[in-house]
Amino acid sequence: MSATLRQLEYFLAVVDHGSITEAAAHLRISQPTLSQQLKALERTVGTPLLERTPRGAHLTPAGRAFLPGARHSLAGAERATGAARAVAGMIHGELHLATVLSVALGVVPSVLAAWHDRHPHVDVVLHEYGDLDGFAASIAGAIADVAIGPLPADWDGPHHPLGAEEFVVIAPPGDPLTGRRTVRAAQLADRRWVLYGPSHGLSATVSRLCAEAGFTPRAAIRSTQTAALPRLVAAGLGVAVVPANILTPDFPGAVLHLVPRHRRTLEVFSRPAPHPLIAAFLTTARDHARVHPEHLTGRGR
Repeated sequence: MSATLRQLEYFLAVVDHGSITEAAAHLRISQPTLSQQLKALERTVGTPLLERTPRGAHLTPAGRAFLPGARHSLAGAERATGAARAVAGMIHGELHLATVLSVALGVVPSVLAAWHDRHPHVDVVLHEYGDLDGFAASIAGAIADVAIGPLPADWDGPHHPLGAEEFVVIAPPGDPLTGRRTVRAAQLADRRWVLYGPSHGLSATVSRLCAEAGFTPRAAIRSTQTAALPRLVAAGLGVAVVPANILTPDFPGAVLHLVPRHRRTLEVFSRPAPHPLIAAFLTTARDHARVHPEHLTGRGR
């Protein structure tokens, strides 16, 4: 059995005030109650910590050895309590956010900017996943507190739809597709492709899209880096299918909508009964996620 925090508090009060009488008055408890707690503490430790005299209470040698640890333990408990209360009050703290690679690049930045405007002392630790299984496991297994991305099947916690991200075809500058607004995937069957690496979560998405159009894309190069695909396409290596929201306004190539459109719903979600800090993040994400890039609005309309 170990000493309780209350016993440590009582012990330190006696040490700091020099007597049981003054310590009891400071703590606003009766002297008998204080004395009983001190005796219980000494029974736990196994030796007297204080010498009671008519002139007050003084530390025994064992008490002097016990004192530093008692102060450290109580101070640590006070810091921990303060930190927990600060998080509960959304003043300070740390929040772990899970997402998939493409969403981290295209959607998450606007959410984090809004969050830090409102909660500048609550840090966000970002966990990025290349595959959907790892992403879903991170939130189910409490590695992350909240997630932004495709909603796992049968999710039973709170969730808010953020919108449907659209996948578009991008082509190099000067490509024959330049000037067009739409394209069918089947029209790209003979082209060279810039593809996601096999471990990337969107690799299967692109493969399935092409399979539905009746062909297997011919890879000029593959990359697991989401941000690399637009650069590789701009360098003339081939065409690609990417989420529209990862494209920056200065992308120099052609951007075309697929016919039919290909979209994926994104949501922000957490486990059931979220902490107030997490609930606040859910609201921030719902209100500030930019799933549809403004610089592409109007293309193909």
